[in-house]
Amino acid sequence: MFSPRWKKDAKLLSKGARKFLQYKRDLLDQQRLLNLEEARENLNAAIRSSDREAVEEACKLLAESCEQALPDYRRPGIIPENIEILFVAIVIALGIRAYFLQPFRIPTGSMQPTLNGIVGHKLEKEKFPIFPVKAWHAVTSGKRYIHQELNPSTERRYLERIEEGQRLQFFTVTELHFKGDDFNKAPEVVRLPAPRSALEDMGLRIETDYELGLLYIPPKTIVSGYSTTGDLVLVDKVSYNFRRPRRGEVFVFDTRGIEGIHLRSQREQGAGSHYIKRLAAVPGDRVHIEEPILMINDQPASEKYLRMIGNQEGVYAEDGVGYQPTRNYRDILPQFIRKQGDSVQLKDRDDLQAEGRTGPELSLQRGYFALGDNTDDSLDSRYWGQVSEYNLVGPALIALWPFNTGHWGLIK
Repeated sequence: MFSPRWKKDAKLLSKGARKFLQYKRDLLDQQRLLNLEEARENLNAAIRSSDREAVEEACKLLAESCEQALPDYRRPGIIPENIEILFVAIVIALGIRAYFLQPFRIPTGSMQPTLNGIVGHKLEKEKFPIFPVKAWHAVTSGKRYIHQELNPSTERRYLERIEEGQRLQFFTVTELHFKGDDFNKAPEVVRLPAPRSALEDMGLRIETDYELGLLYIPPKTIVSGYSTTGDLVLVDKVSYNFRRPRRGEVFVFDTRGIEGIHLRSQREQGAGSHYIKRLAAVPGDRVHIEEPILMINDQPASEKYLRMIGNQEGVYAEDGVGYQPTRNYRDILPQFIRKQGDSVQLKDRDDLQAEGRTGPELSLQRGYFALGDNTDDSLDSRYWGQVSEYNLVGPALIALWPFNTGHWGLIK
């Protein structure tokens, strides 16, 4: 505390030299490393002797040793340095995506009007805007203009299969695999940048030849129009580690092990790796529908948005249908709420134990009930039953883009 100024400065120099040695040790050859350590020891000895002249001389020698220690070292060029920064940024972004926040794009209209899915609009090619306007629409509204003659002939064009998937995590693509004319010709693949449901709104027709058991595109089929993008949302992957999922919140889950979803993989909504719905009921609840009201444990759902959807209030009043059974009586696949009066009992821990299930993963098998806000156009738990806890990803947190849909901000 009462040391003279020259001695304090000398101690700071010795401390700085020690850090320099620690940070640059792997870049120094053995001789320079020894010279630096010796110069620092000489300075420390001079400080202990309180000899000001010896301290000043030792400081000078130590400073020169540090300055000359890396004469051949050059700062990395601008390209390697920026590549390193980009690599670090990518690693950080992947870490955030894996453990904290994951982007998710709404693929269908099952959550409208709360969140927009990818919707198709029919429009003749002659009415498409010029390229600069198209580009502006793509940036602000996510519009993608499509014109494709799928079958200009007068004959049926048969398909081998239809595939719907993601490109670059955010862009939905539908692939039509046409059968070749003969065994020597490879099948043609047509890729359209929209989900099948949106393409059908733009003129896509796919029918079934029951005699051959094949799908086909009818003659003179043209897809023409534009698709509006689904909302891009961020999913909170942390919250469910600290709290239980709540009725009424919008949540995302993966589809592993949900058989009913994958049985319908070639249908309108497909079987994407993740779905987004509203969490309607939690383990232990009994769910049924008294149209248009959702009933939980024989009482009308009391959570704000479940109540608003059922009563067709607020934004759900316009073209609202409330909650309804599936009504798809001709569908041979299982349905859990096919008609009014059908109910689903969600399994909690006690129910699973009563079935004889044990083990540390028992709690991950508890069931949740997922419903789309637009139940008139939603494949959800009415069709394929409960979502197990191990499928849960997290609550949908923020709608990021597009900016002009009125959904930007926190998701409710």
